Amino acid sequence: MARVFNFSAGPSTLPEPVLAEVQSELLEYGDTGMSVLEMSHRSAAYSQIIEDAETTLRRLVGIPDNYRVLFLQGGATLQFAGIPMNLMRTGRAGYLVTGLFSRLAQEEAEKYGTVEVLASSEATGHDRIPDLGPVAERCQAGDLDYVYICQNNTIYGTQYRELPDTGDVPLVADVSSCFLMQPLDVTRYGLVYAGAQKNAGCAGTTVVIVRDDLVGEGPACPLTPSYMSYRRQADAHSMMNTPNTFGIYLSGKVFRWAEQEGGLEALERRNREKARILYDFLDRSRVFHPHAQPSSRSIANVTFRCDTAELDNAFIAGARERGIEGVKAHRSTGGMRASIYNAVSLEAVQALAAYMEEFEQAHRS
Repeated sequence: MARVFNFSAGPSTLPEPVLAEVQSELLEYGDTGMSVLEMSHRSAAYSQIIEDAETTLRRLVGIPDNYRVLFLQGGATLQFAGIPMNLMRTGRAGYLVTGLFSRLAQEEAEKYGTVEVLASSEATGHDRIPDLGPVAERCQAGDLDYVYICQNNTIYGTQYRELPDTGDVPLVADVSSCFLMQPLDVTRYGLVYAGAQKNAGCAGTTVVIVRDDLVGEGPACPLTPSYMSYRRQADAHSMMNTPNTFGIYLSGKVFRWAEQEGGLEALERRNREKARILYDFLDRSRVFHPHAQPSSRSIANVTFRCDTAELDNAFIAGARERGIEGVKAHRSTGGMRASIYNAVSLEAVQALAAYMEEFEQAHRS
């Protein structure tokens, strides 16, 4: 059976060369006589795997030496609590709410201190990134422990074009959906984190990149579980307990693939071309309607819908018949979403655009 064109939001498409390489090593990794799935995380062979994954990621992104790289479990969602537990030292943080996941992060942080919503796009149905001007003014007071954003909003298809000016207040960002899709200046942030299952591997691994001074002597909250302490995890090189050994191994493979594809600049050019094809079609369509405002459109998740739920369902069913999977949008919004992450090929996007054109011609009134 041929592989489908997979536009799922995560877990999502993985590079086929990576899958083939993993398949070839599944029964035996190198000359160890065993699979990575069977290997002790304390073995010399696995130590080399996790060290290589970190080294490759540092080289690919350009991560400075004064930042720690952690490979953690629990998904990105666990960091909704981990961030305030570790960073909310004076008990006050600012959050920008631009979708479901930033709102959930805000609600979780409220358990550990005072959260100020500095900007929100809720009033317009999260179809844009809100005005960031008030953020800079608020940060001048100097009493916020950090400012939090979700840099790409998977559900709504919006993305920050510019980062908020937070001055000396550390910027914390969930970059799960746009991680490795374009260059990332880590020095602009105090902490960035990403669930791996979109662009960096498989579900079960979360990459956390955190500045040394924010790791500090330990968590801000004294009740922080030891496992969730950035200090403890950094000191243990992400192996305080048995980590997601296979997930980290797979992430390392994806990092190397990204390098071989030309690095983040080359991937960004490819991703912008994929996005352009879909947005150009949506902007001239009379059947489909894009959700995100042009100034806030994501290069990772393209969201759109028809006039009725019946047409949406017909489009989704027709896509599946053509080997196009994963275009049904999040249950909270309805409609459609094409997640065009790094491993989604130009051929796949062209196939989707061709089907959209076919559907347009059949249903244009």
